[in-house]
Amino acid sequence: FFFWERNKMRTVAILALSLLAQAAAFNISPITPSLRSPTSLSATPGAGADLTGKVAFIAGVADSTGYGWAIARKLADAGATIVVGTWPPVLKIFQMGLRKGDFDEDAKLSDGSSMEIAKVYPLDAVFDKPEDVPESVSTNKRYAGLSGYTISEVADAVKADYGKIDILVHSLANGPEVTKPLLETSRQGYLAASSASAYSAVSLLQHFAPIMNPGGSFLSLTYVASQAVIPGYGGGMSSAKAQLESDTRTLAFEAGRAHSVRVNTISAGPLKSRAASAIGGGKKTFIEYAIDYSRANAPLQRDLASDDVGNSALFLCSDMAKAVTGQTVYVDNGLSCMGMALDAVSMMEEEEKPTVPA
Repeated sequence: FFFWERNKMRTVAILALSLLAQAAAFNISPITPSLRSPTSLSATPGAGADLTGKVAFIAGVADSTGYGWAIARKLADAGATIVVGTWPPVLKIFQMGLRKGDFDEDAKLSDGSSMEIAKVYPLDAVFDKPEDVPESVSTNKRYAGLSGYTISEVADAVKADYGKIDILVHSLANGPEVTKPLLETSRQGYLAASSASAYSAVSLLQHFAPIMNPGGSFLSLTYVASQAVIPGYGGGMSSAKAQLESDTRTLAFEAGRAHSVRVNTISAGPLKSRAASAIGGGKKTFIEYAIDYSRANAPLQRDLASDDVGNSALFLCSDMAKAVTGQTVYVDNGLSCMGMALDAVSMMEEEEKPTVPA
């Protein structure tokens, strides 16, 4: 027994020396109990969601029906200063709505006050620099009287007004041929969808990251069509969302190392926003079909609210998620985890199936 114990101790000692030698070879410092990271979390409820003193720029807000507005409201509720970028052709309509109080009900915060949008910048995210803007756009009546709406110019304007920002949200997408199947999409339409919906996020972070404080957060919005076939979501938009999710991972590494900025995207379920309602369909719009399908097949049988995405965005943009980056976070009542449609005809009992003409 004594001989066996002595040999076991010798084996353990040799193993420990071997591990120390490997650690030294790779320049790894052994962790001692006194150097271990604390495992306890803050005991103050919601402490990580305090955004007082932080500035958030949300690109793609033009009304109160979409996810961009909901994210802005949740960030404002946590104390952030909100500034937004709005597509020039709808800028005047949006500003008029703000002045008239059209969005007052949707701007209510938890303490009864209203969200204040500190400044609205014209932003067309398909243009990086002034020289990228073609004459057909600069002379278009919808852009009349406007300037400084390219990404680089807006970043410079925000820097001049606020110095540094902490949160950058990409809440915009556009596919001019979104109603066309991919098989019928033109090269021009495909590339336009990628430019407006995917590369715009790369360019935003490229120009804004240098004016973001360390520990800042970049957040975009994607859709499950990046991973699965969603008929009706065409024109290269599914490809653009796949690009956006792939870029999220690469940008998380690059922006994390270069600027200490986190990069995530939320894959949101269907919401009947103004932009989504513009996608046509059959008897119903595309988004109406998507909402009905989600309600019938998702694990949680409830309509998705814009605040559901707003709350998740607040988490990802706050210090509560300071170790989370490079992730696609699904906020869709669980629909993305399903592999079978429960309301499909093949799932019905024989007496429930609709009669098909011979």
